[in-house]
Amino acid sequence: MAKEKSQKRLKEIIDNFLLINLFAVIFFAIFFIFAVIMQANGLFFFLNFFQNLWNPLVVPLITILIVSSLLNGLNSWWRRKWLSQEEDI
Repeated sequence: MAKEKSQKRLKEIIDNFLLINLFAVIFFAIFFIFAVIMQANGLFFFLNFFQNLWNPLVVPLITILIVSSLLNGLNSWWRRKWLSQEEDI
């Protein structure tokens, strides 16, 4: 019982982290579009600021998002494969 509760709590923590990660990636995508528009108007500050954040912050956020999506897809495929094998037996 305690193990199931701790697994459920861990899953909630991971889900919340990934949800925050998704919104952070969306925020930076919108900020990038804004920075490009501002650069077209002659203000280079926003794009320079975004470039400073790119390697230390944005790349890891995108990497976490892509890896978690791939792992979720593999996990789903693996579960369906095991369920179909159990039904065959």
